[in-house]
Amino acid sequence: MGKQIVINPVTRIEGHSKITIQLNDKGQVGEAFFHVTQFRGFEKLCEGRPFHEMPSLTARICGICPVSHLIASAKACDQILAVRIPAPAFNLRRIMNLAQIVQSHALSFFHLSSPDLLFGMDADPAVRNIIGVAKKYPEIARDGIRLRQIGQQIIELLGGKRVHPAWIVPGGVNEPLSEANRDRILSMLPDGIEIITRTLDWFKKSMESHREEIRTFANFPSLFMALVKPDGSLETYDGNLQIVDAVGNVIHNQFDPCKYHEIIGEAVEPWTYLKFPYYKPQGYPKGIYRVGPLARLNVINHCGTPLADQEWAEFRAMERGAELSSFHYHYARLIEIAHGLQRMEEILNDSAILDKHVRAFAEPNNFEGIGVSEAPRGTLIHHYKVNEQGLIVWANMVIATGHNNLAMNRGVLQVAKHFVNKDKLMEGALNRVEAVIRCYDPCLSCSTHAAGQMPLHLELIDAEGNLLDEKKR
Repeated sequence: MGKQIVINPVTRIEGHSKITIQLNDKGQVGEAFFHVTQFRGFEKLCEGRPFHEMPSLTARICGICPVSHLIASAKACDQILAVRIPAPAFNLRRIMNLAQIVQSHALSFFHLSSPDLLFGMDADPAVRNIIGVAKKYPEIARDGIRLRQIGQQIIELLGGKRVHPAWIVPGGVNEPLSEANRDRILSMLPDGIEIITRTLDWFKKSMESHREEIRTFANFPSLFMALVKPDGSLETYDGNLQIVDAVGNVIHNQFDPCKYHEIIGEAVEPWTYLKFPYYKPQGYPKGIYRVGPLARLNVINHCGTPLADQEWAEFRAMERGAELSSFHYHYARLIEIAHGLQRMEEILNDSAILDKHVRAFAEPNNFEGIGVSEAPRGTLIHHYKVNEQGLIVWANMVIATGHNNLAMNRGVLQVAKHFVNKDKLMEGALNRVEAVIRCYDPCLSCSTHAAGQMPLHLELIDAEGNLLDEKKR
């Protein structure tokens, strides 16, 4: 007689979801599913709207990731206009994207995952939370808040507000950067670099105590995909797609991101609203690939800034090929914060960033546009088609969290097989099943665009459908 465990809702993630673990007749974990219970319909809602509204409309998909959608959408609209945006606008968009990555990575690492890393996976959940961190590790809590504040303040200085800035538009940005705001941003960056340097120090020392999680948290061979610069270094705004296999072999080198549909297919399942993008040459569901910080650091040949390159060298020295354990998303996230802070400093120290020419104007010249950028969680694709009046007739968005859907489901199964013991749910096992999802920092609002509450509910159900145990949060 088989059994089933359901975790509903999954906690400390951005959005609501449910996990179901199916036990077989021997009481062993047979299957595990990560359900996203929100409805996705944003592509249909946009039909009939003028294309130039798309950056502001799609930014409302999420309050955490509005900048990411602004950028990918504006790039798609640039293609519809058939314009090449001015160089200062290109770099100003790049700075805002880096600030978004810094603040989002800080939120994921410090606010959502540091309680597990500091107190341990088996700690009392009454303590294992951000309030507990603030009480026992106040300096680390302050560092997390300050790092996120730096990213958010940079977004505000560029775009006028921290959430849903309407500054990025088709053709460039709305207004140039003032010298005073440039100097204010530059004055904040050394503090951020100091914080991330000491955070990397304590995190690397703590990894030895998480050996079991490193070994079992979605640790399996897969492909990895991300944008790279022409020289193969880390890129978050522009560039070409690169895909490597589990041992680091490049199987798609500098692939045009506008041809994404030639290598990426999208499948659906009846038990979740989150799509399943897959690598077409390997078919569905074998074509598992991962995106986001871990993937980006696996596909590049260097980061391009001094501190990030030093840390990247240590990161890649842990394995001969690609880093396979999704636990290392945390490590990669910290390295990308270092890269973002130093890259912004480099761009802002070039006086050309203050140039007043920041927008190109044109009427629609193409019926189709594709915008691809790197969001904090991975590659983000916006693809639009318009009619002769410039109205949207079709839209498709491939969200970073969706790219990782197959990998998240396989990771839940791996963790459940290792930590779930028959028909009784132990707190530590429950937390580890959730924690493997947190490694990916999924944003379910982005990936499904739903409304309403989404709690975590974990159920353990036998082969005949009887509920044996459950946990709710």
